[in-house]
Amino acid sequence: MRFDISALLNPKARSLLGLDISSSAVKMVELTANGKDGYRVERYTIEVLPKDAVSDGNIANLDGVVDCVKKAWKRLGTSTRNVAMALPGSAVITKKIIVPAGLRDEELEAQVESEANQYIPFAIEEVNLDYQVIGPATAVPDELEVLIAASKKERVEDRVAVADAAGLKAVVVDVESLAVLSAFELIERQLPEAGKDQIVALIDAGANVMNLTVLRNGQQVYAREQAFGGGQLTQDIARHYGMNFEDAEAAKRAGNLPEGYEAELLNPFMENLALEVSRALQFFFTSTQYNQIDHLILAGGCAVIPGIDEVVATRTQVNTLIANPFANMVLSDRVRAKSLLADASSLMVACGLALRRFDPS
Repeated sequence: MRFDISALLNPKARSLLGLDISSSAVKMVELTANGKDGYRVERYTIEVLPKDAVSDGNIANLDGVVDCVKKAWKRLGTSTRNVAMALPGSAVITKKIIVPAGLRDEELEAQVESEANQYIPFAIEEVNLDYQVIGPATAVPDELEVLIAASKKERVEDRVAVADAAGLKAVVVDVESLAVLSAFELIERQLPEAGKDQIVALIDAGANVMNLTVLRNGQQVYAREQAFGGGQLTQDIARHYGMNFEDAEAAKRAGNLPEGYEAELLNPFMENLALEVSRALQFFFTSTQYNQIDHLILAGGCAVIPGIDEVVATRTQVNTLIANPFANMVLSDRVRAKSLLADASSLMVACGLALRRFDPS
């Protein structure tokens, strides 16, 4: 799924970086092919953003974000300037529709636009609209299920403007949740029997928001967003030790905080996160026909906290794993395995975007 910004899209542009601008950091990943179905991690980097440079998914401080992207690209040490970027889910309206099978491309486009007019609360000329054929409809074999996605043009243009100002070229604009699902496919292969017929909960806990996505055989069966994230821990550190937010974030990432930090701040935060996960699962159980989860995958910045998987597993009584889409990839000499292992769970969106390089289109 990518928005049709046809002046920018170039399907033949095979060199591509995954560029994730989250609320707390800029993350870049570059992958290359390794064998028939394998990948190689060429390079990656994470650059912390100034506080509130990105707010509620909006670029609030353009210069601050552009500077951060420039630093990240320079540190990456690549010559590739084509990037795949993503919009937060809050900026995108998605809707699944059913259409007759066998439509020609122009007929399908007309049908999508007609359906979109019913669901999008903006004039069609104010939005970027795209669609993706999911496959045959479950109930009716001669019909197709199609996912429509639409976003106001200004939201797409903001992301593209950051890339342009940083000397890069946005050739794909995706949706964060769909990029995460692309990376999740690599994780699903690591589960027993590749996760077949199993209920898998993916918890993506970032700086401000925690997303729960429940999947079965690669299909999303439930999604929920909660206002909780690692920014709370950073604020606690800043308040407790009299630091500003940026210094607190840097100290948290570097792990150089005073003795007593774990007992006073980190452990209570981990317990709170586990409680939030448990609550999210309870909402899932009470609003669907499902009553169990087979595996729980933790992703996002919060998942890098050592031991968080054990705390969540104890609270939820569900087998809990830390997301690592790079587990079966070859690493270049530029990538330190230990560092990537620590950062992998926070690179889900960037990895999913980097995988767009291998899209057949």
